[in-house]
Amino acid sequence: MEDKLQKLQDTIGYRFTDPKKLKQALSHSSFVNEHRRTDLKDNERLEFLGDAVLELVSSDFLFREYPDMPEGDMTKLRASLVCEPTLAMCAREFDLPDYLLLGRGEEHTGGRGRDSIVSDALEALIGAIYLDGGFADAKEFIHRYVLTDIEHKKLFYDSKTILQEVVQAGGKSTQIQYVLTGEEGPDHAKRFLVEVHVNDQVLGSGCGSTKKAAEQEAAYRALIRLKGQDECI
Repeated sequence: MEDKLQKLQDTIGYRFTDPKKLKQALSHSSFVNEHRRTDLKDNERLEFLGDAVLELVSSDFLFREYPDMPEGDMTKLRASLVCEPTLAMCAREFDLPDYLLLGRGEEHTGGRGRDSIVSDALEALIGAIYLDGGFADAKEFIHRYVLTDIEHKKLFYDSKTILQEVVQAGGKSTQIQYVLTGEEGPDHAKRFLVEVHVNDQVLGSGCGSTKKAAEQEAAYRALIRLKGQDECI
């Protein structure tokens, strides 16, 4: 485990003074409950703290980077940057799920791939960095791994609505259809697989713990594809 913790610190570019904080950030409640050790705490309190730090840093970033943006638009953009699927995507960019400590039950039901668990762990990691190194180090981490590629990430806020607007902008008759292509996992931990079809052409696919979440991801992937084709979005 120590080697894995070292590798994660090398990857994110931050060295913990107290490695126990990092281990706590990675410890899901299922792991702690299963091991019943008094010296081991789950990451829920760190997640609470990291969420607050993330909101402050992202709010400060948007306030400074978009001086003419109205408050309502900043609120929407911040929501898209710190929503569950966006944070999970950010965490996967540096393989955070591979380092999570999960109970056997959570592991077997696909918890390592669940956006809610992965995004919570990212917030917990932010909280751990804040406690270990202070606000400046936490801010640097957030800027490096969360507040990047804003134009793409803001599409997460309501991808389905944006996709509808994009494909209808040309004035042509278009039909958007979300097709359920499969389901994975047991009933209490379902993963839904969805494709979005525009005029019978598959433009994107997504997966999620609900059909709605899978549809949003599929729409997001379609928007990224259209952007690559120089469509106006």
